[in-house]
Amino acid sequence: MNMTSLDNTLPAPRLGEPYLLTPGPLTTSYAVKEAMLRDWGSWDDDFRAMTAELRTRLLAMLGKGGDDFDCVPMQGSGTFSVEAMLCSFVPRDGKVLVLANGAYGQRTAQTLAYLGRDHVVLDKGDYLPPRGVEVAQILADDPEITHVVAIHCETSSGILNPVEEISEATYAAGRKLLVDSMSAFGALPLEVAQVRYEALVSSANKCIEGVPGFGFIIARKSELELAKGNSNSMSLDVHAQWATMNKTGQWRFTPPTHVVAAFLVALRAHEAEGGVAGRGARYTRNRDVMVAGMRELGFETLLKDRWLSPIIVTFFCPADPKFVFADFYALMKAKGFIIYPGKLTVVDSFRVGCIGQMDEHVMRRVTAAAKETLEEMGVKSATPPSRALEERAKLAA
Repeated sequence: MNMTSLDNTLPAPRLGEPYLLTPGPLTTSYAVKEAMLRDWGSWDDDFRAMTAELRTRLLAMLGKGGDDFDCVPMQGSGTFSVEAMLCSFVPRDGKVLVLANGAYGQRTAQTLAYLGRDHVVLDKGDYLPPRGVEVAQILADDPEITHVVAIHCETSSGILNPVEEISEATYAAGRKLLVDSMSAFGALPLEVAQVRYEALVSSANKCIEGVPGFGFIIARKSELELAKGNSNSMSLDVHAQWATMNKTGQWRFTPPTHVVAAFLVALRAHEAEGGVAGRGARYTRNRDVMVAGMRELGFETLLKDRWLSPIIVTFFCPADPKFVFADFYALMKAKGFIIYPGKLTVVDSFRVGCIGQMDEHVMRRVTAAAKETLEEMGVKSATPPSRALEERAKLAA
């Protein structure tokens, strides 16, 4: 990929915006922003064609075997689509095994409780990955479990979970897998010929680099048919949305027209960059350059390299008493970079995202800004407290 070309499209230097080093919303291109300057009629043929193109382009990312699936966009934030997937594909008498190792696995369990779906949770704490052997044992011990829900990339820690082995264990036991690929789809491969699942969910404002406003559920057509009557939400009924779109080409309720227009521009740019492989390669370079630079400053990552995702990375806060995260955040923002607070419960941390309209050159600027910020704060060392390193030592080998 031509990095010079990418750098010329980055909006932050031109518009005075800070880069969003977050797992989404994220920094978008000027072309994506510009696409929202026109109004669209939600019932008009032009907009229906836009919806059809959106669905077709997303399905193409599944690779061989994608013809067995269909794509259903759903209004709202990504969490709306996660809830839609759960209430539509899990029967009311079903039972779910939730694989949790962070905030989003816990949110899935909370959602199932709201929906009245029976569930159990494999809680791995803040950052340990759920493993296939554990899934296999739980499914063997509990024949009432019908579905497993896995988080592809748990952004509260930045861990990339082993969905392949989770899938193998799930289907070996004759159960069904649902994947929350909110922060990973479009940058990390999830081809159906390689990983079996019934449905996945993601959002417009993640690795496709669109803006917030809708998510999408990609599911087997057979599962979409079986979903009829499952949902206990009118607006989040995936089967009803799917049936309406296939019959009329329209969304059931007012669609986020400007967001769809922006998303199509983002999808075309995604294809031009080389699709999932190209986008994932850029994000991986972003991560590698940023992590190397931060480690040179003395920062330590929460995760071992094996589990580091190219989406977002968690760093321990330094032990130096002069390090105050609120001050670090404010000074980094003043330099043009918005980072993310940590979500760990045991030790203090912060996160730096690798996704969005950024390349390795921007990430070098990020680490340079972090160095300047530490100097301004009078922090002599970014080394974390010993307790943080002890926690990291508990990670699986």
